[in-house]
Amino acid sequence: MTNKGKIPDVVACTALIREFCKIGRTKNATRIMGILEESGAVIDANSYNVLINAYCKSGEIEEALRVLDHTSVAPNAATYDAVLCSLCDRGKLKQAMQVLDRQLQSKCYPDVVTCTVLIDATCKESGVGQAMKLFNEMRGKGCKPDVVTYNVLIKGFCKEGRLDEAIIFLKKLPSYGCQSDVISHNMILRSLCSGGRWMDAMKLLATMLRKGCFPSVVTFNILINFLCQKGLLGKALNVLEMMPKHGHTPNSRSFNPLIQGFCNRKGIDRAIEHLEIMVSRGCYPDIVTYNILLTALCKDGKVDDAVVILSQLSSKGCSPSLISYNTVIDGLLKVGKTECAVELFEEMCRKGLEADIITYNIIINGLLKVGKAELAVELLEEMCYKGLKPDLITCTSVVGGLSREGKVHEAIKFFHYLKGFGIKPNAFIYNSIMMGLCKAQQTSLAIDFLVDMVANGCKPTEASYTTLIKGITYEGLAEEASKLSNELYSRGLVKKSLIVKVSQDVE
Repeated sequence: MTNKGKIPDVVACTALIREFCKIGRTKNATRIMGILEESGAVIDANSYNVLINAYCKSGEIEEALRVLDHTSVAPNAATYDAVLCSLCDRGKLKQAMQVLDRQLQSKCYPDVVTCTVLIDATCKESGVGQAMKLFNEMRGKGCKPDVVTYNVLIKGFCKEGRLDEAIIFLKKLPSYGCQSDVISHNMILRSLCSGGRWMDAMKLLATMLRKGCFPSVVTFNILINFLCQKGLLGKALNVLEMMPKHGHTPNSRSFNPLIQGFCNRKGIDRAIEHLEIMVSRGCYPDIVTYNILLTALCKDGKVDDAVVILSQLSSKGCSPSLISYNTVIDGLLKVGKTECAVELFEEMCRKGLEADIITYNIIINGLLKVGKAELAVELLEEMCYKGLKPDLITCTSVVGGLSREGKVHEAIKFFHYLKGFGIKPNAFIYNSIMMGLCKAQQTSLAIDFLVDMVANGCKPTEASYTTLIKGITYEGLAEEASKLSNELYSRGLVKKSLIVKVSQDVE
């Protein structure tokens, strides 16, 4: 490449720099550049661009800026473009604007892609108002925005809820020498629907068609989804039927909101009917479709049907997800089919699906409700062994379940164990322990828990006081219970019905 006393071959050195950069050895590439600079070789901007691009791609933006500051030739547009895009991608807009000022002062202007990146970054950090100022400045410097640039600004208006301004800006596009596209309209359409402006959304759709801007599948899906959320399933079906007339085949995202809408109305039969229509039109349901149906069937108590559908998913080319199993396991537990739920849980694990905290919370809670505390605790230990941390829902289920089973001291141990995870017990957890202690005629210890409850900033509920009064009564201290209940009633902490009951116990 070079002999003693000779200037290195710039082309060969640039090729070497490029190869080092490709394999991530930017430091070696920088050394080659240093040799070139020290030799007095005439280096062009493209050689520097190779190194600057590599630093930008690897996230070493400060190194890229250092190279930019020490180039022996004037950087070109490509040099600045790489640096500006990298700075914007990393949210360093202030630095990007400083580099832009330097670029403009050198009479080197960014291309439309870089202008768009800068405008987008400005929208995100400083708002669409500042982005519009930059847009006008760039146009004044000869940069010709394209439809992507305009869409960035439309998106900015929509995000700030300035929909009327977005619509006005959309109408102005032809005067800027640019025609809006389907993406421009879809962004405004989605925002209009989110804002509940159904009539304006339909007007925009009509304007699209009139201008010859053909809607996409996404366009129709936006409208269908919005109408279904509002319960306007008839109108949503009308939009669905419009799709083939405009050359589009509905996809699962077109049908899923409708199926969800029918399920919400407890119209599971209509939902299944549209599932069949979906398949007959060559549109195959996805896991979201099936999860909607599984949830609806379980809510409707048709758990056996849900189990059948779940077992058939793989044969339909759709692998069950964790959500699928969680839904059906929960449904089985709610109708008392505990053994089936446990079997399904084991099947899920055998198939390689990792149970999450939601799965464990569902099954632990279900087991505790039917008195299977030992199995619930085993699963709790398994969960912790797998590195899943119990949460407040776990704590509530376990403490409540153990207390109901008369295993209040085990519940207390678990209570203290969970506090080590930083979980702040709620009133239900405290009340469960106090109820268990009172039933075990350990009211004094229950009172200690009430004190702890208040000390930890957890406000006692009426159930907290009622539990203690009942506990005092169970221990044969009916008179003391009566005095306490009257005191609490005078402070508005318990209902009069409790006073009457305690008075009857005293008599």
